[in-house]
Amino acid sequence: MTVSEVGKAAPAAKSGDVKLGLLADHLAFYLRRAQDVSFQAFAKRVNRTDLCPGHFTILTIIGENPGLNQTALSQATGRDKSTLTPALKALEQQGTITRTRSEVDRRAYLLKLTPAGEDYLAQLTVHAHEHGRLLDEVVGPFNKPLLIHLLEEIAQKLPTKA
Repeated sequence: MTVSEVGKAAPAAKSGDVKLGLLADHLAFYLRRAQDVSFQAFAKRVNRTDLCPGHFTILTIIGENPGLNQTALSQATGRDKSTLTPALKALEQQGTITRTRSEVDRRAYLLKLTPAGEDYLAQLTVHAHEHGRLLDEVVGPFNKPLLIHLLEEIAQKLPTKA
C-alpha cells in the first residue's frame, strides 16, 4: 500500500465476511491486532508452548538492569504491576530470574537473571533478531522510524491513571 492509498481501503476488508463496524476505523483495534499477530509469530518461531511473548521484554530489561525493582520494570514496560507480578512469579518458578527483597525498601523486590535466565534470554534474542528483521521487511526501512515514533507518542501521551 502506498502513502496515497492509505485510508482509501480499510485493511479489515481482508477479514472476509466479518463486519467490524466501528472497529474498522479504530486505531486501538489495529494496534492490538498487530500485537497479537506479532506475539503469535514470535511464539511460533521460538516453538515453545510455555512462552509468553512478554517474557522476552521482561528478561531483556532485567538483563540490562540487574537489581531493577518491579516498579521501575513496570514503568519501563508499560505494564501494570498487577499483570507484571504473575509474569515475574512464573519466571521465578522457571528458574530464570530471582526476586530478592530490597535492603533499603522491604516492600520492593530487586530482580536479576539467573544463569538459566541468561541462557534462555540468549536463545530468545536469536529469535527476536529474526522476528525483528521480518517486521522490518513488512514495515519498510523508511516507515520504521516513523512507526516507532508514533507508537512512542501513544505510549507517552495517553492518560493511564484514573
